[in-house]
Amino acid sequence: MTGSVSMFRSLLVKGRAMYAKIGDRLVVHSAHVDEPDRDAEILEVQSADGSPPYLVRWSDNGHTALIFPGADAHVEHFGSAPPAE
Repeated sequence: MTGSVSMFRSLLVKGRAMYAKIGDRLVVHSAHVDEPDRDAEILEVQSADGSPPYLVRWSDNGHTALIFPGADAHVEHFGSAPPAE
């Protein structure tokens, strides 16, 4: 199990490690031209360093889900800076 967790913590998106904090927005880009992108508010961050997974609430239907974002996703930060490395 530890190997799986470290794999997700080192997840790189566009050359940068993904991190988030509560209140940030997760945007998942559609894989199909005729479908809109989806976005969700981040409700919980499961790790201290801000890496996935995230508990989110989808804006289009209000459902909550625990998600490990893929390369088709990015986090929009609101007034936050990346954690110091």
